[in-house]
Amino acid sequence: MHEADDELHEIKREIIESRGLVIKTNNLTNALSADIKSIAKRQQGYERRLAWNIAPASAVFIVVVFAALKLAVDARVDAIEAASRHVRDDNARLKDDLDRERQQDSDRQAAEIEAAKFYDLVRQGRRLELIKGWDAMRTKPLTKAESLFFADAVERAKGEQSVLLYVQGLDAIRLQRWQEAATAFEDSLRYDDASATASRAKLGLATAYRKLRRQKDAITLLQQVAESVTDKEAQDDALELLALCQIEIEAFNDAKDTWRTLLRKFPDSHYAPEAKLSLQTLALTH
Repeated sequence: MHEADDELHEIKREIIESRGLVIKTNNLTNALSADIKSIAKRQQGYERRLAWNIAPASAVFIVVVFAALKLAVDARVDAIEAASRHVRDDNARLKDDLDRERQQDSDRQAAEIEAAKFYDLVRQGRRLELIKGWDAMRTKPLTKAESLFFADAVERAKGEQSVLLYVQGLDAIRLQRWQEAATAFEDSLRYDDASATASRAKLGLATAYRKLRRQKDAITLLQQVAESVTDKEAQDDALELLALCQIEIEAFNDAKDTWRTLLRKFPDSHYAPEAKLSLQTLALTH
């Protein structure tokens, strides 16, 4: 009986303990459930905050990425455009070079044809056409040898034409055709004013001017001849004619000086007696 009571008491104790454990378990379960709910709520809040934080960050990131991408694309486009412009410029330059080369070839071919025609003038001795055509011919794209050859040929033609006109002037003087003589001498000097006959051509022109009553023009030419060092033989002729022209325009003092210069420089000249007589006459009358 005593053992039964003990067992019963033990069973009651175990029941009480079991009930206590159940209650604790329920309390723990409820507490755990509450904690889980609290954690879930905090997690949801964190996720919401994270979502709100991620959205702007993502937007900023996307903007930065697109901006960087745009910069890269723009840089690439600029590089391509620059390369394209360079290629276009090179193409344009090459085209210009090619057009220039073609034009030069065309000009050179045309110049060769013109040079051949000009050479025919040289061979045929057509001096006037040669001289007249040289100004246009010298602008052509000639070789250096061609330019030198044609220039020499033109200078020879000018010299020959100058001499021919000088002779024509002398013939006109002998026939006393003073205007014709003046024109011939003027043309002779225009073709070549430094030839061996230039001083004599100036003397002839001065003679024609004097006969045409253009003493002042004659005096200018005669002073040049009188001071020239290239043809001293023509100086006494120039001085004699200069003095006569000065007398004719009544520049008597100048005429006296000219006669004195002739006597001083050419005391043995055949004009010396004339110079002395003229000085005596001028001294008496002026």
